[in-house]
Amino acid sequence: MEPMRKLEITHLNLSGIDPLEYKVLVLPEKVEEKTKGGILLPDEVKERDQHAAMCGKLVAMSPLAFSYEENAPKPDVGDTLIFARYAGVIIKGADGLDYRIMNDKDVVGVRRG
Repeated sequence: MEPMRKLEITHLNLSGIDPLEYKVLVLPEKVEEKTKGGILLPDEVKERDQHAAMCGKLVAMSPLAFSYEENAPKPDVGDTLIFARYAGVIIKGADGLDYRIMNDKDVVGVRRG
């Protein structure tokens, strides 16, 4: 009998959202709630800044995502992506977090390390 192999899970998609076509699902980095001086930012400013966020963790991607060029490197689930400002749409996941779903071509880079 063969020993069972241990599966390594880097990130679970608890959002309940599965991207289709050439889309990716990203959990944007949280914006600061205070200024460096300790002043609390109004909700309107936080919401605007969150929508303008340009980095986030790749949670899920469709099988077609990043398939437009054979030799281009593909990011892995769990990687931090850099994407176009205001790219895609923001949607609340089943876990209560705000996710951004966008086209794979809106991703401009992957942050390593």
